[in-house]
Amino acid sequence: MPQLNLYVDEPTHTRIKRAAKAAGMSLSKWVATVLTENTAAQWPDEVLALAGTWKDFPSLEEMRAGDGQDAPRVKL
Repeated sequence: MPQLNLYVDEPTHTRIKRAAKAAGMSLSKWVATVLTENTAAQWPDEVLALAGTWKDFPSLEEMRAGDGQDAPRVKL
């Protein structure tokens, strides 16, 4: 498994240590978890479960109904 060296200032290091301790994780595991969660390329299951649940949300056609005509496109 690849390793990563991080350099942070003392106040940040203190906050990271406290957060890891509060989560019951080692410092390394906590940082790895935060990085993994924040670089995931997929929506969380909780967000995906919301799809289609907003009953009164307008359709694409309704949202575009008052837009009028597009301007002519310029060929590149």
